[in-house]
Amino acid sequence: MPPGTDVKDAKVICVSTGTKCINGEYMSDRGLALNDCHAEIISRRSLLRFLYTQLELYLNNKDDQKKSIFQKSERGGLRLKDTVQFHLYISTSPCGDARIFSPHEPILEEPADRHPNRKARGQLRTKIESGEGTIPVRSNASIQTWDGVLQGERLLTMSCSDKMARWNVVGIQGSLLSIFVEPIYFSSIILGSLYHGDHLSRAMYQRISNIEDLPPLYTLNKPLLSGISNAEARQPGKAPNFSVNWTVGDSAIEVINATTGKDELGRASRLCKHALYCRWMRVHGKVPSSLLRSKISKPNMYHESKLVAKEYQAAKACLFRAFVKAGLGAWVEKPTEQDQFSLTP
Repeated sequence: MPPGTDVKDAKVICVSTGTKCINGEYMSDRGLALNDCHAEIISRRSLLRFLYTQLELYLNNKDDQKKSIFQKSERGGLRLKDTVQFHLYISTSPCGDARIFSPHEPILEEPADRHPNRKARGQLRTKIESGEGTIPVRSNASIQTWDGVLQGERLLTMSCSDKMARWNVVGIQGSLLSIFVEPIYFSSIILGSLYHGDHLSRAMYQRISNIEDLPPLYTLNKPLLSGISNAEARQPGKAPNFSVNWTVGDSAIEVINATTGKDELGRASRLCKHALYCRWMRVHGKVPSSLLRSKISKPNMYHESKLVAKEYQAAKACLFRAFVKAGLGAWVEKPTEQDQFSLTP
């Protein structure tokens, strides 16, 4: 929404729910399963669908171009129009560093953080496969292997706090879209409950304020952070195993079983890597080469296409270095086999 205008003009782009991750045995080497069904992660994937729709709108014809949120950038490729901002609302603090030290609503007289220098502050943390809660990454950086996970090693997925800190550096558009568009950042992050300014700002950007050598246009984004004054009532009880997503333009919600990463009939989600790569290929087929931010010959594998986004990959490397340098641990990546698929006709 345009800066300085009324919140009433804001539009809801996507809605999602979810608190669980995939069980390792259901991982897909064809990009057909959703690994992480936490609501924040599903919301961002839904937002990617919206961005693809807006890109296609821009590429359609001159009339539709005016309706798109994108415009041509003087630096090559496309960028968001100045009047467009994205805001993320989460019903409660994101798992990991933002949440672990904020188990209850703050009391007004309470000091913001009684132990700001404690070793555990800011540590990278991973979600637990098919369970809830997070654990600090192991100090000996472990590489996850495909066969290890299939033989029963627990699949590790980075916490929402960590992924959101990552979006504040590399942008929410991801590597593939950065081949077409300049980095896009959230303007604000608002929590419905368990908002602690110190913990949230540390988790979102403060802990990597030492980041350096970012490529042009990439930055350490510091979105406005806020909690709503009448905190949402907590609904205690066991969290469901399913996750729901909806993006503007969808006629219906989609319900995904978070344990398998697919719907109840075993079908792939519209948000899975394979589906989003199909959208990317479609856009790539329409984009004139003058609008590409990175030149790419005939794309083949998902993994190879992502590597074409050199500046994005460089920004990601800066982020990982900043975490290590701050003594907060090494980022745990998923087994590489999962990204080595191509689109079979």
